[in-house]
Amino acid sequence: MGIATINPATGELVKSFEALTDAEIESKLERAQQAFESYRQTSMNQRAQWLNKAGEILENDRERFGKILTLEMGKPLKAAIAEVEKCASVCRYYAENAAQFLADVPVTTDASKSFVRYQPLGIILAVMPWNFPFWQVFRFAAPALMAGNVGILKHASNVPQSALAIEEIIQAAGFPDAVFQTLLIGAGKVAAIVADERVKAATLTGSEGAGISLAVAAAKDIKKTVLELGGSDPFIVLESADVEAAATTAVTARMINNGQSCIAAKRFIVAEAVADRFEKLMVEKFQALKIGDPMLPDTDVGPLATPSIVQELDELVEKCVQHGGKILTGGHSFSDRPGNYFPPTILSDLPPGSPADKEEFFGPVALLFRVKNLDEAIKKANDIPFGLGASAWTTVEEERDRLISEIEAGAVFINGLVKSDPRLPFGGIKRSGYGRELGIQGIHEFVNVKTVWVK
Repeated sequence: MGIATINPATGELVKSFEALTDAEIESKLERAQQAFESYRQTSMNQRAQWLNKAGEILENDRERFGKILTLEMGKPLKAAIAEVEKCASVCRYYAENAAQFLADVPVTTDASKSFVRYQPLGIILAVMPWNFPFWQVFRFAAPALMAGNVGILKHASNVPQSALAIEEIIQAAGFPDAVFQTLLIGAGKVAAIVADERVKAATLTGSEGAGISLAVAAAKDIKKTVLELGGSDPFIVLESADVEAAATTAVTARMINNGQSCIAAKRFIVAEAVADRFEKLMVEKFQALKIGDPMLPDTDVGPLATPSIVQELDELVEKCVQHGGKILTGGHSFSDRPGNYFPPTILSDLPPGSPADKEEFFGPVALLFRVKNLDEAIKKANDIPFGLGASAWTTVEEERDRLISEIEAGAVFINGLVKSDPRLPFGGIKRSGYGRELGIQGIHEFVNVKTVWVK
């Protein structure tokens, strides 16, 4: 795949870019290493000033940056602007809290003095996806830079202008030269960069296959990795739930980012007692969504990022129907309009053995399952290779406690939408990956946790 901006709403090639040569990659790695040697000595207060400035730049120019996101991957402009604003919030969060998170932690032992100290590792490679072109990067960059590390970014090949804009923001904020650099390269160059002795660790958000590839490459040199991979998140609605509120949230949960989100709700597991009502509401709300130009303010659902995603969804939906599944609304991609559009779709009556059991539907397709009781709901929720997030709806305390305890996921949200928040750790279990971003846990992923004992 070439490195290029292709407008997903029209299929038009907007701008293409030349990949870096091996010599250019070497130059950037050398500059990054040199930058680390001095940057690691900067004060937390100075880093915080620079990071706060980055947040200010994001907020002040959010519409311009939002338009880059929308142009490159198709999310509605209002959502793109909100993403840029969220990046400003994660900058402020770590600017305000990193000193506390990384302060020496005294421990009482048999020594005169003993404590834990957190120190930066060096160059961290970030391999990032196209679906949240700014947010995925800043939630790595903000804690990594505050910890004293330097970053190199290998972004998805279809969002090069987003990648370059992020480097521009970091530089404009005042960070020293080469503390954060974008590498316009293909996936085939990643393994060699991971193997370079100057690169100390790597983080990846993306597909399961990409995560395996990075983890294998890093393991050869015993390097730390954090992986945030796919998800097929359950959205459980029990008999006691506020069905109207659940249905309204369900639409947002499935349609966020045109359905292209790892933590988007994908499997809707509903108690039989309220299933008819929930299904009716959900179908009505799906059918009311406006599909169109993502640059327009009244568009609810824009195009998907690439034609291959549309093709994959078509194939998955067709396989579900062949297994006996029923299309309640939507169903197949459009053949009469340009761009990568796919209608909001709901599938029900999905029997065991259909793709709905094990596959992640990365787009605006909701999978509806009916269950008899809480036991069945939890079993269905956990019967998937992934374990990223889960949303569950109930007003019964005992049900809530069981859902929190028994659902296999990195996050459980009760009566609310699963979302990432700078204050809370984010990540998954099972084939959704390992490690955590955000919160205090996120800044501790890429530091040396050094034990100090003095007598």
